[in-house]
Amino acid sequence: MTSAPTTSPATGELSHRRLGVPSVTLMIIAASAPLTVVAGGVTTTFAVTGVIGVPVGFIVLAAALAVFAVGYAAMSRYVTNAGAFYAYIAQGIGRPFGVGASLVALVAYNAMQVGIYGLFGFQLSMFLEAKFGLVTPWWVWILACIAVVGILGVNRVDLSAKVLGILVALEFLAVIVFDIVSFVAAPEGVSTAGVDPANFFVPGIGAVLSFGIAAFMGFESAAIYGEESKDPKRTVARATYAAVAIIGVFYAFSAWAFTVGVGPSQIVEASQTYGPDLMFVFMNEHAPVIISDLMQVLFLTSLFAALQSFHNAVARYLFSLGREGVLHRRLGSVRAVSRAPWAGSVTQSVIAVVVTIGFVIAGEVMGLKHDFAPVEFLYPVLTMFTWLTNTGAMGLVLLMCIIAIAVIGFFRRDRRGLSAWPTLIAPGISAVVLFVVFVLIVLNFNVLLGQAETTAVTFVLPALLIVPGILGVVWGFAIRRRNPELYERIGHGIEEAEAAVVEVEPQRRGI
Repeated sequence: MTSAPTTSPATGELSHRRLGVPSVTLMIIAASAPLTVVAGGVTTTFAVTGVIGVPVGFIVLAAALAVFAVGYAAMSRYVTNAGAFYAYIAQGIGRPFGVGASLVALVAYNAMQVGIYGLFGFQLSMFLEAKFGLVTPWWVWILACIAVVGILGVNRVDLSAKVLGILVALEFLAVIVFDIVSFVAAPEGVSTAGVDPANFFVPGIGAVLSFGIAAFMGFESAAIYGEESKDPKRTVARATYAAVAIIGVFYAFSAWAFTVGVGPSQIVEASQTYGPDLMFVFMNEHAPVIISDLMQVLFLTSLFAALQSFHNAVARYLFSLGREGVLHRRLGSVRAVSRAPWAGSVTQSVIAVVVTIGFVIAGEVMGLKHDFAPVEFLYPVLTMFTWLTNTGAMGLVLLMCIIAIAVIGFFRRDRRGLSAWPTLIAPGISAVVLFVVFVLIVLNFNVLLGQAETTAVTFVLPALLIVPGILGVVWGFAIRRRNPELYERIGHGIEEAEAAVVEVEPQRRGI
């Protein structure tokens, strides 16, 4: 007899107990793409806002997210579900709102992942042309990358963790080399202007925070790997705290190094002139050419690491929703050998292909690249990357705000022996802070999209988040009326799956 390729969605379980704190932490950091943030995000923030105190912004955001992590980590000890946000909100606020949140999360994570493909295709196409004279369409490399990411996605999760671990280590090494070279160059001396709070609390602070929060997206994903962690009650919390601390300090220090290396008086103008290429231009001037070339290659691997991390997150959300019957149950299928959520992984790959083809048709066939990009070759960056990643960041910030409220709701009747700090005070503070950041993103959305004035895109992109969320809440109430038994399982799928394992295990032992 041949083994079945999948398990039944009702009893399907992910690969258990393969991931420790380092592995989950690397998954989180990979999603934030350190080299991409420093080379692209930091320079873009300097260029658009004109604020020198960008490094301080990372520290402020890290502190705010650390407070959020207090309640988030406390709840992770009692809720273990690959659906993370979905399960937390379902158990903390209500099942219908959990369903709504699940659809917002799916749109947000898919938007982040597919948007990054746009930058990856553009960057690789430009690199090959510059170095080897090879002219290729940007979308060809996206389709090739989707295939590689998909293959890793249907294999054991620890394989993805090992690949991401190597790539993240190389990213950190590249940025550290850049930091060292910056402090050695220091045309205006080792100035502290970049870390002076007086240069942060100025007009433009809202835009700095709006840009900066995107650099942390993915830090909340530790809970997604709870079912695959060796000790989910500790792993999720420790990995979340570690990721926030490492990302916050690393980004702040590297952004400061940027101001020192280029010079505080020149950093804004240089960022406006060169954009994400500023890091590589700087390294060309102050280090051997081979170093700059290697950093450009690592920039590409940084994007790949982020793509793999977000792909894994989407696959597990789809798995969780399929397992519990909120979406089609086939999405709850896993591979017999790897225990990877193959149906969710394949679905995410299909979504990426469809959206990519949609942008290709809109730009190349319908000619919209002339309307949205002043220079044709920037089309995938100014549309696919910019539109989708900022939409994804907006959705994830909104979800974190709701999660903070869900933590309060979860512990309202039973604090489980915990103090008021993790169950009420910290989540209350983070809910307010994150709501303020969300409002700042909404107010600065045109700036984030690089638009001089409001257009239809300004409203369509947020609608892609809000409309599915509303429909999800309605669908949740419909499930309650039509199928009470299924409704009771919403947000509690792992409990059912683990119960099935407990029943099967004695049979395997011959008891």
